[in-house]
Amino acid sequence: MLISGKNEPPRYEGVETRVQFFGVLLMLALAVLCVRLWSLQVLNLSEFTALAERNRVWQTRLASDRGLIFARGGVVLADNRASADAVFAPGECPKERLDEVCARLAEITSTPPEWVVSEVAKHRRSPFTQIIVKRDLTKADRIRVEEHQYELPGVAIIVHPQRRYLQGETAGQLLGYLGEINQNELDARRDEGYSLGDLVGKDGIERQYEPVLHGQDGYMVVTKYASGQPQLLTDKSGQPYIAQRDTRGHLLEVEADPVPPRSGRPLHLTLDLGLQKKCEELLHGVVGAIVALDADTGAVLAMASTPNYDPSVFVTRGHDAERADLLMGGNPNRMTHRAFREIYPPGSVFKILLAAAALEEGAIKPGTTFFCPGHYQLSGGGRPWHCWKRSGHGTVGVVDALAFSCDVYFYNVGVKLGVDKIAKWCHAVGLGEKTGLDLPGEMPGLIPDPEWKAKLYADKDRSEQNWYDGDTVNLSIGQGSAAATPLQCAALMACIVNGGYRVRPYLCEELGPQKSERLFSESTISTVTEGLRKCVQKGPPAPSGTGNRAHIDGFDIIGKTGSAQVASQSFQEKYKNEEDIPYEMREHAWFVAGVLDREPKLAICVLVEHGLHGAQASAPYAKEVIEHFYGNQGAAPAPEPAPPPDAAPAARE
Repeated sequence: MLISGKNEPPRYEGVETRVQFFGVLLMLALAVLCVRLWSLQVLNLSEFTALAERNRVWQTRLASDRGLIFARGGVVLADNRASADAVFAPGECPKERLDEVCARLAEITSTPPEWVVSEVAKHRRSPFTQIIVKRDLTKADRIRVEEHQYELPGVAIIVHPQRRYLQGETAGQLLGYLGEINQNELDARRDEGYSLGDLVGKDGIERQYEPVLHGQDGYMVVTKYASGQPQLLTDKSGQPYIAQRDTRGHLLEVEADPVPPRSGRPLHLTLDLGLQKKCEELLHGVVGAIVALDADTGAVLAMASTPNYDPSVFVTRGHDAERADLLMGGNPNRMTHRAFREIYPPGSVFKILLAAAALEEGAIKPGTTFFCPGHYQLSGGGRPWHCWKRSGHGTVGVVDALAFSCDVYFYNVGVKLGVDKIAKWCHAVGLGEKTGLDLPGEMPGLIPDPEWKAKLYADKDRSEQNWYDGDTVNLSIGQGSAAATPLQCAALMACIVNGGYRVRPYLCEELGPQKSERLFSESTISTVTEGLRKCVQKGPPAPSGTGNRAHIDGFDIIGKTGSAQVASQSFQEKYKNEEDIPYEMREHAWFVAGVLDREPKLAICVLVEHGLHGAQASAPYAKEVIEHFYGNQGAAPAPEPAPPPDAAPAARE
């Protein structure tokens, strides 16, 4: 009798427990896998489908045209032209003919043959890469390439838009220029569709309105391989199409209809091109700036600066040396627009602000007079402060003080008004701060006050940090540390011309006017205007004002001359003749003007660097600007009579 199980192997204790454990573990793993598969294939289906699709296709970008820029009246300042590049894809050329084609292509395009050969060698691993042999072909180059196309396998012409500036140097500094995007700009604009190699606005209007002008790129979707990149070609009209193969030779297929690019929006400026040209012509040969504003709105009708540059050198072939020279700066710097990026002591132009502020604060009345013996002495003693007219102006009121630019009168007014109120009114009209012009890089200028001086000399003795009456005297005639831009001075003049309102200068028509509340009363404006009108008055019988060279018969013109010292009076007195003073130490010549009886009312500022006197160097320019803009309305100016003896010195400033 056999015993059941006698030959069965012995069982180990705990086997059932282990089997159960691994069974549970396997079930959990299967459950996790199922959940993950559910997540991938159901919950996140759209996300991973899009990711897979991106791995399968390329989205090849089609660059957009930049928006056009127009001056007033629809005159085109900047547009786009068709530019052609000669490209060579070595993979499209039979190997046995490669050297021959490289040599022939170099000959036809006037390109060094060794450079072509070296570029082909660099792309040996991606033979279908389009090597740009020559950018922006001339018409003759393009014709030669097309004529010899049959003997140049792999060579193609790609057409793309290129920026064109139709007016040359005219308004060049205002328009700015284009340059290749750098890494910082790319990081800031990556979400806007920019890529390395793109051209972006680097200065001026091109930079300020880059988002408007850039447009929106299109794209073409093609097959993607693990290696290689698709290449674009264009037909003769510039329409893009995909090359047959990518850079590694893979055959390409268009996966969807291309999305065409959208051009940038057009930009319309307030600039009067004829007036801009006239201002630049007037400044030819000198370093300076002219600003002409619509006094009622702040629209910039002209804003010239010399020396200037042609922005075309940054986007066209053959200007490498000039482009490098411009970017290096130089003295004077052609890239700097002096109307709003350079600051100067405002000199006697500042007296307009001081007179208006003192009248508004009640520090003086229209009939208030001071005696000018040719110098001014502070009550505490110290050195005398001279008037430009050493023999003195005698007893003068505010109207004659403006007309003949009496320094002593304004020394008295400044001390009486006080630095705090002077600074308050400066900032109210926009001196010492940016005007809000829609261009990058505007300088704010400087109006010194006690707080500024204390910070400046914080590491000095307390005596040097204090503000003294002598500092106020200096500020009262726009000297010392006071600094303003020609644009700010034009805006100051606009405030007087339009009846007491601060306006924001602007170039883009879409911005439109922006006015402050009325700053000065009708009485203040009337008194200041009377003095500025008398400044442009031409004698006899009455003495001529310092700005009489801007007088035009039949026009109601107001103005103010200014000569801003760069060196001390003692330094200048070492020279017998002003012309002997070194150029960089000569005074800057200012003249601001306004036209009251024409529409639109003009507010003008002319600055000639180191021009000595505004009366001689700047006022005649303002006259020509006015005559040009209004088409020589009114009677022709009479021949200039010989000035009376007492008027001759008055024309100095």
